[in-house]
Amino acid sequence: MPIFRSQLQARLLLRVLTSAEPVTASDLARTLREPDATVSREVRRLIDAGLLRGERVGRAVRLRPVPENPATAPLRQLLIVTFGPAQVLERALAGVEGLESARVHGSWAARYHGEPGGPPGDVDLLLVGRPSRREVDSALEELEGVLGREVNVTYVSPERWQDVTDPFISTVRSRPTVELDLHRETEEDG
Repeated sequence: MPIFRSQLQARLLLRVLTSAEPVTASDLARTLREPDATVSREVRRLIDAGLLRGERVGRAVRLRPVPENPATAPLRQLLIVTFGPAQVLERALAGVEGLESARVHGSWAARYHGEPGGPPGDVDLLLVGRPSRREVDSALEELEGVLGREVNVTYVSPERWQDVTDPFISTVRSRPTVELDLHRETEEDG
């Protein structure tokens, strides 16, 4: 959704507005895999705009949302719906046994990568491995309400994922995807 100044701004706001604990600009730079200086500039803009608040603790500045700003709650929801599926799915699926990799594909991934088109009606999720479907269902149980759209899960064995002659796999691999980092330490984990 082209309403944010940049994709970095949206991803940064999403992290801060949905984090249970305060985060630092260094945490954000590491998590978002962006240069410290770039993240620091964006953080300063968001503090100046009154969307974030910085609290100095030692040498670090811990960032929090400004809950009394009337834009905070609707902005949080808008970010979750537009940029949030990957982050929300990463958090939900982290630790699911037997899951080798996961990626979002289809229209949501295409829009995330800047392809024009209408808003995605759902989120297509491809899981590679042999996870317990019951465990995955439990992990994803309440996400459709959070994301405001249906989550369609496709399970693929590692062998099938490597089969370049499989028409479905070839199609997924030829289109934009957003790979989920199921092993990344998030700022909430410390």
